[in-house]
Amino acid sequence: MTFKEKVKNIVDEVLETRQNLFLINLTVSDANKINVVIDGDKGVTLQDCIDVSRSVESRLDEEGFEFSIDVASAGVSSPLKLVRQYKKNVGRKLKVKTISQGEIEGMLVEADDEGAVLSWKAREPKEVGKGKVTVEKTLKIVYEDIKESIVIISF
Repeated sequence: MTFKEKVKNIVDEVLETRQNLFLINLTVSDANKINVVIDGDKGVTLQDCIDVSRSVESRLDEEGFEFSIDVASAGVSSPLKLVRQYKKNVGRKLKVKTISQGEIEGMLVEADDEGAVLSWKAREPKEVGKGKVTVEKTLKIVYEDIKESIVIISF
């Protein structure tokens, strides 16, 4: 078993004990520098990062490995990567780049295992007469069609 596989197994075991947290990214360099990015159903606290780091450190120290480790939360501007992230962000505004539809900004109103549903308002020409009317648009986007999704933070 390689060092990276060992680290992955340990991180998975640690996160199994913390059901509200999940792994976003894990990298291990040739110099045994470990970077772990986690997210949580209700966010990630500094204490969550410390707990995961210490748990992984203690397991690797027991086995005598030389390494350094950084554990961080997925940043606010980080793209969504997992279905679980879409589900936790229902009710928030997203900017979604799709393969077939281009870029869409809208409210994430639903997320399931197949895709996400966005809702937004658009101005379209009236069917009869001049001028435009505001219409509510809704679109279900399958995850395979999404290039990138970012939560839009508004104050």
